[in-house]
Amino acid sequence: MTLKKIFLFLVPAAAAVFLTGLSAGRYHIPFLRVLGILFHPLFGFEKNWLPVEEAVVLNLRLPRVAMAAVSGMGLSVCGAVYQGIFRNPLVSPGVIGVTSGAGFGAALGILLFGWGIGAQLFAFIFGFAALLMTLSITGKTGGNAILVFILAGVVVNMFFQAGISFLKIIADSEDQLPSIVYWLMGSLSQTGKEHFFFTMPLIIISSLLLIAARWRINALSLGIDAAKSLGVKTGESLVFILFFSTLAVSAVVSVGGIVGWVGLIVPHMVRMVVGSDHEKLLPASAVAGAILFMLIDISARIIAPVEIPLGVITAFIGTPVFIYLLVKSKGSWVV
Repeated sequence: MTLKKIFLFLVPAAAAVFLTGLSAGRYHIPFLRVLGILFHPLFGFEKNWLPVEEAVVLNLRLPRVAMAAVSGMGLSVCGAVYQGIFRNPLVSPGVIGVTSGAGFGAALGILLFGWGIGAQLFAFIFGFAALLMTLSITGKTGGNAILVFILAGVVVNMFFQAGISFLKIIADSEDQLPSIVYWLMGSLSQTGKEHFFFTMPLIIISSLLLIAARWRINALSLGIDAAKSLGVKTGESLVFILFFSTLAVSAVVSVGGIVGWVGLIVPHMVRMVVGSDHEKLLPASAVAGAILFMLIDISARIIAPVEIPLGVITAFIGTPVFIYLLVKSKGSWVV
């Protein structure tokens, strides 16, 4: 199936889910009113909606749904990139320690400064610290570099998970601990308009740069030696890819907490339709990931009287989907 045909389905689906996210919730707002609120500044529609409905759409739901779409895009693109360059179907942003590092940084920021810019900044710092630790361990060992990198990532991941557990122990049980625990389970409830100007652009730019480098990722997925024979500067390419994928993942974690499975299962689902060519895989994964994350966020808001953490829903969805993909492919994935 061509990328054009895939997009003819995915783009309208993404638009429909986006509008559903603006409409759905405990305070339901009809689709036509949502459209009127969104496009009133451009076309001057007659206001047939309440001021509270406009405030809910523009101030609460629009930043949140947009962040969900951008987060899903970033995690899915990074997941597809990691699986390609490491030639391993089980690799995701969480495996190499970046997610746990960013999560530890944000938890430390909440402990020191409360939720805010300090926590977000610490998420970026420790996300990159985790990557540097993984790279440092890999550089000091011999053997299969890709295998060692993944194993080093697992070790770094466990280290930062232990750090998170330690922060939970020393956090104030009445104030800080509930904030840390709830945030680590994943939530976009803190998303505001300020993320339009900082976090979202970082994820979008990083994802677009990774998509633009898809021909290099194709080459690297053949192996380091094969990529060199094709004229790819493997060292520079890997640094470029790892930097921007870490930036995107850290940005997602800094706002929404640790949300697993999206970067793992979306590339596999898309790969079953478009194949392993990253020329098609990365753009399609970006849109599919945005759709899935928006659906997850909508579900978190409407399933129960209280908001369900995103990480809980992704685990419930991701586990059976991954088992199905594993059984259907008989474990013989090609990345």
